[in-house]
Amino acid sequence: MELSDRLKQLPQQFFASLVGKVAKAKAEGRDVINLGQGNPDQPTPAHIVRSLQSAAEDPITHKYSPFRGINELNRAAAEFYQREYGVEVDPEKEVAILFGAKAGLVELPMCLLNEGDLMLLPDPGYPDYESGAVLANVTFDTFPLKEENQFLPDYSAFSDEQKEKAKLLYLNYPNNPTGATASKEFFEETIAFAKENNIAILHDFAYGAIGFDGDKPQSFMSIEGAKEVGIEMYTLSKTYNMAGWRVGFAVGNPTIIAAINLIQDHLYVSLFPAVQQAAADALTGDQTSVRELVALYERRRNRFIAACERIGWRATAPAGSFFAWMPVAEGFTSEAFADYLLDKADVAVAAGNGFGKFGEGYVRVGLLVDEERLEEAVDRIGQLNLF
Repeated sequence: MELSDRLKQLPQQFFASLVGKVAKAKAEGRDVINLGQGNPDQPTPAHIVRSLQSAAEDPITHKYSPFRGINELNRAAAEFYQREYGVEVDPEKEVAILFGAKAGLVELPMCLLNEGDLMLLPDPGYPDYESGAVLANVTFDTFPLKEENQFLPDYSAFSDEQKEKAKLLYLNYPNNPTGATASKEFFEETIAFAKENNIAILHDFAYGAIGFDGDKPQSFMSIEGAKEVGIEMYTLSKTYNMAGWRVGFAVGNPTIIAAINLIQDHLYVSLFPAVQQAAADALTGDQTSVRELVALYERRRNRFIAACERIGWRATAPAGSFFAWMPVAEGFTSEAFADYLLDKADVAVAAGNGFGKFGEGYVRVGLLVDEERLEEAVDRIGQLNLF
């Protein structure tokens, strides 16, 4: 018995190799500081956990959920967007509950594209974007995110053929892996580009809560005309440290939202209702924990960048997310540099080429250990005299 051709074509899971290397080093008894992961290290806030516990004790939550989610979570998503971004969202027609944003990102091409259609993906970018293209049996082109352009796409560089054929384009700000953010002006340019070329936009807003230096990340949905051309996906994984809970939602264009809901009608019977109730309480409840979390990441960013400066490892400080996008030392490829740091300093980072061709020359550092361990990691790297 063989796997289907479609499964055989799925991209290799880049992070599986990194996890294996780190696990091997730890099994050898080495004190590895793992900065290669993207898994939040802080616990889910206690009031959200208590909400789950309370909801799970209600027998009604043990039954199948409504296919398209409980009304409380749809309304909570709409209330969240009104409060945080001043965006009016119809909870019935403009919200889709997701099994984590990743599920929505992978499903969307199957909702909007036909076999052989073209979608456009950022490079560097989240590797699983490609998975959606393969599963939908569509083609994709990548567009470069370059440091000289603040890691934003240059729409003038798209070819006439790409603009004519493409039906869907993915964006992600604050950006994984670069930590870059997008401005209102950029999103206005994006909407104009989408309208002119009849291209749908998906904005992956996974790190939407995490902005630094007093700047709140810009929501694509808050820009006039955004609902006409696309949607935004939000996850509770990063904002509320709920990665393992697998809950998120999409908001925006009602036709696209209806398409997501339709495909999910055939794939799932929605999330465990108790998780949905806890997610609703997270979105509408006290947001003190979110402010504290962002402050924690900013302190870590500042300590890490300052330590890097001391050893001569210079990079632009991330404006958002919990990642730093760092150049490799001279004479190394991304993968060779990441392997060298693990072998010689017991510091794990993610090689930039795992995020695309234009990730070559960088490594991604996750700010997901405490400040002292971040500084210790940089001190270990400094002892290698690479910079």
